[in-house]
Amino acid sequence: MEEAHRFRVDAWWSSGRTGIAKSSSAPNAIHFTSPPAFGGLDGRWTPEDLLLCAVASCYTTTFRALAENSKFEYTDLQVEVEGAISRGDAGYNFGEVLIRANLTIPQPADEARASKLLHKAKGLCLVSRALSVEQKFEPHVQVGDSREEAGPPLTVSCKEEGRRQNTKPQ
Repeated sequence: MEEAHRFRVDAWWSSGRTGIAKSSSAPNAIHFTSPPAFGGLDGRWTPEDLLLCAVASCYTTTFRALAENSKFEYTDLQVEVEGAISRGDAGYNFGEVLIRANLTIPQPADEARASKLLHKAKGLCLVSRALSVEQKFEPHVQVGDSREEAGPPLTVSCKEEGRRQNTKPQ
């Protein structure tokens, strides 16, 4: 049996209407905010954008791996993911997530195979499948001045460190 692969992202509210998120696998942190419709800032990633980006990038990498393993040649793949949220009884929810995969292939004879691989990628996309998985929640409340780290701190570059405010020093 193959070993489990773990991923981690830490996020913290830095100040005002913006936060910072840092991945254990990427060198740069990203700034995020609430959607402007909910009082967030323009020009920043929102949690909703990041969720749709996760679906789009996972689908793209899944298709690339399938095509490579199948020795299927294609010229281009552009994936657009659109989500619609609306307010329900329990608050705002995504009502749907639409994935538009636009594949360009060099040979018309490969259309049926291309379509089959596009559908297979949808079924194998880890992030799309994770959207329906049960979520575990471990809340923790502490009293005091400093934030308790959930794990070893993720490093932030000097450039990002200058932007961080109101956070625990590394």
